[in-house]
Amino acid sequence: MDIGADEFEQSLPLLQELVLGADFVGLDIEFTGLRSNLSGPQQISLFDLPSEWYLKTRQSIQQFTICQIGLSVFSSIEGESNKYIAHSCNFFLFPTTFGVLDSEFSFQASSVQFLNQYGFDYNKFLKNGIPYMNEEQEKKIKHNILTGNWKVRSSLDKDQIKVVIDEVTRWLDLAEEGDWMTLPGIAGFQAFEVQLVLRKALPEIWTVLRDQGVIVKKVSTQHRWYLENTSCDRESCWKEKILLSARGFSVFFQMLVKARKPLVGHNMMMDLLHLHEKFFRPLPESYDEFKLNIHNLFPVLIDTKNVTKDIWKASSFFAFSHGPPGPREAREGSLINVLSSPADVVCGVVTFSTLSPITSDPLPCPAGLRCNRCPSCFWGNPAVETKYPHEAAYDAFLCGSVLLKVAHLLLWKVHSPEVFTEVLPADADPWLLPLGWGYAESLLVMGGTSSNRSPRAYEEGSVPIPEPSFPLYLDVLAPYVNQVNLIRAGVPKINFAGPDSPSIRPPILILTVRKWPGVSEQQVYREFQNFCKFDVRRLTRSQFLLMTNKFKDTRSILKEYKCHPTLRISLYHYWRHSPNVNCLLQTDTVVQARVKIRLERDCSDSDGGASGELEGGAVNARRSGGP
Repeated sequence: MDIGADEFEQSLPLLQELVLGADFVGLDIEFTGLRSNLSGPQQISLFDLPSEWYLKTRQSIQQFTICQIGLSVFSSIEGESNKYIAHSCNFFLFPTTFGVLDSEFSFQASSVQFLNQYGFDYNKFLKNGIPYMNEEQEKKIKHNILTGNWKVRSSLDKDQIKVVIDEVTRWLDLAEEGDWMTLPGIAGFQAFEVQLVLRKALPEIWTVLRDQGVIVKKVSTQHRWYLENTSCDRESCWKEKILLSARGFSVFFQMLVKARKPLVGHNMMMDLLHLHEKFFRPLPESYDEFKLNIHNLFPVLIDTKNVTKDIWKASSFFAFSHGPPGPREAREGSLINVLSSPADVVCGVVTFSTLSPITSDPLPCPAGLRCNRCPSCFWGNPAVETKYPHEAAYDAFLCGSVLLKVAHLLLWKVHSPEVFTEVLPADADPWLLPLGWGYAESLLVMGGTSSNRSPRAYEEGSVPIPEPSFPLYLDVLAPYVNQVNLIRAGVPKINFAGPDSPSIRPPILILTVRKWPGVSEQQVYREFQNFCKFDVRRLTRSQFLLMTNKFKDTRSILKEYKCHPTLRISLYHYWRHSPNVNCLLQTDTVVQARVKIRLERDCSDSDGGASGELEGGAVNARRSGGP
């Protein structure tokens, strides 16, 4: 279901009810751009520490904005064994333009093209986007509204306001007390702004908001005073309503924070940065402060990218569902593929009968609203071919679905480890998504693998299995909670609940260039780009550091360039190759050499002085007649 500014306020009570009753919430966000086209040192790279990566990315977050947020609220069905229902909806957002607030943001051509390719409706974003603001912006606008110190901005420009005032003024000249007129086509947050302007400019009128628009009524001065001071429309109360409307989606964001439900996303680092910047506070300069703020807002974060990637590296009992690292289309395509697999394969893991297929129902439409596209028509139904990749709510539903399936596999492995004692054969394709040994066996048989290498059959009832539930899933997911995948940095993930883990990237390589004067980092990058992708950083005039996130690329390039005539590649050792260490060692060597020379000179001078004294004493002795 799509929710814009016109539908948002009346949807809030139902949204709050769904979130409070949820087991967890799936999240996906679409942006007007991903990353600024920065060059040189400002580009993110595998050499970046998490704090460096954060400061570089912070600039892009401040430059772009959110155009769509997708939420999928997963709740276990009471009375059903391990069955979940997902209420999913898209929120189209647009920054608040009221009073002193008039945000600036950029579009990135590639992002616009990408979303257009998947049918994103920019009219819903630009024309009917839900307003939002962070806490700093809220303080400013609240002060201006309550003190009356505000002015018209861009939500309705000054020319439009002038037209409205002129129209009402002409009507007032002919109207009698008690007459009323309607200003149609003005609703939502703009209606509050129109009423503020009219009430301030024309003391002979009163305004009310109705479904058909803003109603303007001619009243006496005494009646106007009475209306302004009644309990239902005191000025302070009315201005609070304006502020509530101006906050928009930020109201629901606070509901989500207070509910403290696990938040699930896929590669969700950029999502978290935008949530902090747009709805909480401007991103701080301190990386540690950012981590602390996010952990206080969302104490339980689960990144499906991190979970599945780590499981694939650590285990051989199944291949992770997201596929190998690659373009975003490939990753999301793999997610969609696994979710569109037959239900008995994806959800009936190892013929575990209590895991039923996931169902997805739309957010029930509030009275008078039309649901443009109900997810129950296609989401969670493998028989339906229609898919909506990169629609935020659809992707949020996929994240939650993948989490449940992977968590069930982990729970099964914990309580039935003997089922997973055998490893996949070397000739099995790890990207065939063998979710469960039954499916793996069928794939291997189809691929011609000998049957004696297939896993052992599970005898139902031989091992006591607890009744699956989301709290049990959280227990087996504990090692992955609050660990968020980090794209292209010195560490693979960020720990929001404590210190970040040390890097497990492949070792850094050092390239020494011969007979290539004036070579640049870009030229070195192009030299290897057809072979494998390396980040390049200059070390000295003729030396460059190379770094990749794939061990196989490191091994391959060391082998391929072993005997190259002009390019020599070896493992980088700080104590051997660092210019700072070399300079220190050279300085130490020079100091030691100078000390040695001085000591030798002092010793020589000392020996010479003693010899002279002895010779002088002998001469004097001879002169005095001594021996």
